[in-house]
Parts: sequence; C-alpha cells; structure tokens
Amino acid sequence: MSTRHLVDPALLPLIDAMPPMVLSDASLPMIRAALPAMVKAVPLPDLPVTIGDVMVPSGEADRMVRCMMLRPDAMADNAPAILHMHGGGHVLGMPEMNAGTLMHWADALGCLILSVDYRLSPETRFPGAIEDCYAALQWLHEEAGALGIDRTHIAVSGESAGGALAAGLALLARDRGEYAIAFQHLEQPRLDDRTATSPTPNPHTGEFVWTRASSHFCWIAQLGKEPGGDDTSPYAAPARATDLSGLPRTFIAVGALDLFVDECLEYAHRLIRAGVPTELHVYPGCMHGFGMARDSAPAQRAQADNIAALRNAFSL
Repeated sequence: MSTRHLVDPALLPLIDAMPPMVLSDASLPMIRAALPAMVKAVPLPDLPVTIGDVMVPSGEADRMVRCMMLRPDAMADNAPAILHMHGGGHVLGMPEMNAGTLMHWADALGCLILSVDYRLSPETRFPGAIEDCYAALQWLHEEAGALGIDRTHIAVSGESAGGALAAGLALLARDRGEYAIAFQHLEQPRLDDRTATSPTPNPHTGEFVWTRASSHFCWIAQLGKEPGGDDTSPYAAPARATDLSGLPRTFIAVGALDLFVDECLEYAHRLIRAGVPTELHVYPGCMHGFGMARDSAPAQRAQADNIAALRNAFSL
C-alpha cells in the first residue's frame, strides 16, 4: 500500500518530479554522467563566501584528496570549522551538490567548511572513503593555525551516506585518539547495513526518493559483499559499534518516512544511554532527501534547525 497519503502536501511536487532512483550496474554510470550538469544548473546564492578547491595529502604516497573549501569573506580569527561529507549512497555525488546550502551555513555561522570529494564505490570499497575523510580531518587540525580556525571547534557533518561517513569518522577519531571532533551533525544518516536485508521492514518507509533496493545495491558496492553479515565494520555502518561512549555531542535529523528513520531512532537512543548529549529531530510527512524541496516549509524548518544546532555547538 502506498504511503503517499502520509507525505506532507508541500513535498508532493518533489515526489512527482523525482521518482525513486533505480540504481544498478547499468544505470550508475549514466546517473554519474548526468550529475555535473544538474548541479551546475542550480544557481548559487549571492553571499560573501569564497569557494575554492584544496588538495589534501591522503597519506598514501603522492595521492591527494580534493576538497571544496568555503570561507566567509569576513571570517574572524579562530573561527569554528565544519568537515562535511556529501551524500549519494557512497556510489555517486560530489561536494558541489551542497554548495548553496554550505554557503548559507558558512555565512550564518562565520565558519570555514571543508567538503570532501572522497573516493566512490564500487571502484574504491570500504575503508577508502572514510580514510579520505580522516585525512581531511588530520589536515584541518594540522593546518588550523594557517587556516585561522579553532581546532577545538571542528564539527563533522553529512547527509545520508555522508552522515554515515560523519558518524563513522567520529567513531574512528575516538578510537585512534589523534584528532578531536567537537560535534557530529547527522542528517538522515545511513547507519545500519541490516536495514537493507531486514525480514520485517518498516512498511511506512522507503517508498519515495531512496528505496530499500537502492540502499541494498549501495551496501554491496561499498562493502563488496551482501550487507547484514556478522563482520560489518562499525566504521562502515556505525550502528554496528558496540560502545558509543566518548563520542562528541550529536545532532540527528530524519524524516518519518525515510528508509533510515528506525536506525536513526535506535542510534539516538543508544547515544543517550551512553551519556552522549544528543538532539533528535523527526520530521513528520518527510521522506529521504526532502531538503531538495528548498522552498517548502519542512525543508526551511530543517535548515533552521541545522543552523541552530551548529551555532549552539560552536558556542560551547
């Protein structure tokens, strides 16, 4: 039975204009090829924020990791910073997809933002992407003085697969003990590979935009095997972590119709039980990617919540 009747009416035009993405070995190259033109067609806001590329050492011989850096033109000394990871199921996407939103964040918060162009699957399987993100975190810490940022106020942020990377990076940074993260900001994060294989899926989630079938395809691409096994790394699927203590303050936001809502609720519950200060938002009537309907009331509310949470984190 369709869940269309549960969708916020303001989001119905998005659903009608964007049918569920069908990902496969055949369709992935075509979707990737079309993405740059789609991104370029979206105008950027007129804000005093400078955008440019930086190349970050990967730690592997001469290989570098491209990152998109956003800096407010009037950024104060010792400003906070956000390390951002884009979405796309680990199989597609680029930092430029989020340029407009990140410009608003940089301007509103007066912070530097670094968005990682991490390696994609299936060409590079786990742990390639998260190691690229770790290299970017290392670079932010080591270059903090030259960048004019406060290394004690570095947040990680991401949506969907980027949220998985942000949450996995928080776990990895905690366990390696080299570079601190002050806050993890997770939008509709993809936290648990077992969702894709559950024998009792939530009947009210995953119909629109991002489906269970697409998620299953992406987990195989990322892991190189069927998801749901006993040996999935928590740095790939953060819900697999047995210990969530010692993680940074956390913000989680997800739509009630999102395929990932149950795993987000469970992760927030476990964070709270582990003593991690956690803020959770569940938006009724919202599916995965509802923020693409930028002018809708739900998307505007979510963006206001994002900025408020980041501003509060940077004030502590």
